[in-house]
Amino acid sequence: MKNLYRLISLTVILILQVASVIFAQNKSAKIDALIQQYVANRQFNGSVLVAEKGQVIFKKGYGMANMEWNIPNAPDTKFRLGSVTKQFTAMLIMQLVEKGKLKLTGKITDYLPNYPKATGDKITIHHLLTHTSGIPNYTNVPRFFETLARNPYTPEAFTKEFANLPLDFEPGSKFSYSNSGYFLLGVIIEKVTDKPYAELLKETILIPAQLQNTGYDLFSMILPKRATGYEKERGNYVNSPYLDMSIPYAAGSMYSTVEDLYRWDQALYTDKLLSATSKATMFTPFLGSYEDGFGYAYGWIVGKTKVGERKDSLLLIEHGGGINGFNTLISRLPQDKQLVVLLSNAGRAPLNSMRQNILCILYDQPVRAPKKPVADLLRQTVTTEPIATVQQKFATWKADKGYDVNEDELNNLGYELMRDGKLPASIAVFTLNADSFPASYNVYDSRGEAYMKAGNKSAAIQDYKKSVAINPRNTNGFAMLKELGEPVEIPKEVAVAVDTVTLASYVGTYQLAPTFSIVITRVRDKLVGQATGQTSFDLMADSKDKFLIKSVDASITFTRNDKGEIDQLILHQNGKNIPGKRMP
Repeated sequence: MKNLYRLISLTVILILQVASVIFAQNKSAKIDALIQQYVANRQFNGSVLVAEKGQVIFKKGYGMANMEWNIPNAPDTKFRLGSVTKQFTAMLIMQLVEKGKLKLTGKITDYLPNYPKATGDKITIHHLLTHTSGIPNYTNVPRFFETLARNPYTPEAFTKEFANLPLDFEPGSKFSYSNSGYFLLGVIIEKVTDKPYAELLKETILIPAQLQNTGYDLFSMILPKRATGYEKERGNYVNSPYLDMSIPYAAGSMYSTVEDLYRWDQALYTDKLLSATSKATMFTPFLGSYEDGFGYAYGWIVGKTKVGERKDSLLLIEHGGGINGFNTLISRLPQDKQLVVLLSNAGRAPLNSMRQNILCILYDQPVRAPKKPVADLLRQTVTTEPIATVQQKFATWKADKGYDVNEDELNNLGYELMRDGKLPASIAVFTLNADSFPASYNVYDSRGEAYMKAGNKSAAIQDYKKSVAINPRNTNGFAMLKELGEPVEIPKEVAVAVDTVTLASYVGTYQLAPTFSIVITRVRDKLVGQATGQTSFDLMADSKDKFLIKSVDASITFTRNDKGEIDQLILHQNGKNIPGKRMP
């Protein structure tokens, strides 16, 4: 009888294993069919890997690694990662913090004594990691790609290109994505270890995690199976412009494969590279947000995402990258150990859409069929046909469910035409975008810029006014209106009056994570907060218990226990409600 039970048990296990393999094969076939649609639309050229519950169920290359030699992409093709590099730089920083060689609260000048003291004395490692330093992004410097990007620099020499620039804002007060911050982190890493960034990266991450096909990309070295980067120009693929890889450095100079990024993902579930406590800090989003409700942690963008028609939201930890001829995305859902890696060597692929559709397949949700981009059709007609004809064709495409009208793609086309000096066509595209997305502040901001270049001052003023009316936080819009000589007044918020006794009851330290707290103090008739490693921020009362953080799009609510005593605060930011327990 025991043998019969054992036989039945083994049979059940075998059936479950076979069923699991069949389900995985079905999902693999669906993923392949999905990606093929993007390829047919000329929206993707690269490699893909998908893991479900920690196991790879799909990996494949699409299109060409080298279009001139007809060499196909494959799972072991090496792609430049762009800003996906930042998560590796953040890991190196956290490793040095654990070793006691760095402090998250340490200032730039603690490690780089020759850095300008006026700013270096108040910018911390934490600020650099979270893009809250205020240091201008060097890739936004006018004519950066024409004047700097092709020339080799040492890290110390290139730092001088932005170190003396005035800060965009007070450190810790705002979020603004800046490659300069991660470049500086690389310089600091080299200074405190007395080793080149690439060497330390290999020693402390790549070798322990067995990432044999990952490294620092240099143009001069012979790198087998390295993909060539391409970009679309007027609807056709061309070789991407040259970029010296000393420029992206610790902010974006790595290469890898989809297979190695799977190994990287698996290593992050262990304590092989970093302790659990430090990883919890690294994956905690801090002040600074994206419009979609996601927040920036240390080298990762973190938030909750909806998948298909599921009622719940899933924690998503990811980061994308974009560098001449390449765009990349690694997306992790730690709850179920799901992973999506998308590496493209043809630039501007719709990777977020692809990732979301792949997640729908993993969670058995309906997939939205990829649509052909209207921007590609518009590019072919807007410079050759009368505007009235273009408008009619656009209306037809827009009504067709097989085509996609994408705000960002239309915006990019408008700027492409503006750079080519085709201002009437550029304005026409921006106008179609504004008509399609009238609630977006950015469409008016972009068209306002085109009107400025065309010398149409009144139209530019009108568009910038629309932009700031929709989004009063659009500081660029206010700056442009000022430049155009238009008197503007930035709207001021009105605070609710709260008595000083109530304000005093909120004073204290509130712990939101093991290494992250917010300290609340009272200064006369207002509250001031200060988060770990950041400068203080003013709180403006929105009600008796709710206060707005004036420098960013966030707020704090204080809650009471059964005795009416304040026992915690809740930080509302990036679509998340993060509780912080009041410490004794």
